[in-house]
Amino acid sequence: MASHHAHHATGFAAGLIAAVLVAQSGAAGPWHVGCAAAFVAGVAGGTAPDWLEVAWWSRARRLWITHRTVTHWGIGWIAMLAFAWHALAHRPSPLWAAPLLGFACGGIMHLLADWPNPLGVPWIWRRHSLKLWKSGHCDLIVVATAWAGALWFAHAAWGHMLPFRYWLGWLANA
Repeated sequence: MASHHAHHATGFAAGLIAAVLVAQSGAAGPWHVGCAAAFVAGVAGGTAPDWLEVAWWSRARRLWITHRTVTHWGIGWIAMLAFAWHALAHRPSPLWAAPLLGFACGGIMHLLADWPNPLGVPWIWRRHSLKLWKSGHCDLIVVATAWAGALWFAHAAWGHMLPFRYWLGWLANA
């Protein structure tokens, strides 16, 4: 698995993606509360598949679900994302739709960060691994890829409004 810090960093990238999705859906609400809720939930979702396994109600804080089983099931996270996206399409959209979308984006980003490891992720029925590196290695690649994808996604959606567009043009000409 990617390190705890890598999952937090990729969770922030997932939060950005979720905020962009909520804004593009038109369900941001007053003062873009929906975008903020989606962002915060995306950050929380970035580590959720791991902390959902912990028995937080016991003093021992042991796992109550085997690691990388039910909480890492890809279809469940994708279904949650589709359900939240469908709820955002309704007007007015329910208050829970934007945070649920963010949480699902974070969970999917977590699975994508765990996928290159030998243990893999159970996307459908069985675990699948890209077998690129061992756990805890190459976290910089995972985080950089997540942020590159998030920035590309934000630029594709908001490119005409982003202030870094000017700086990207300046860097390209330098």
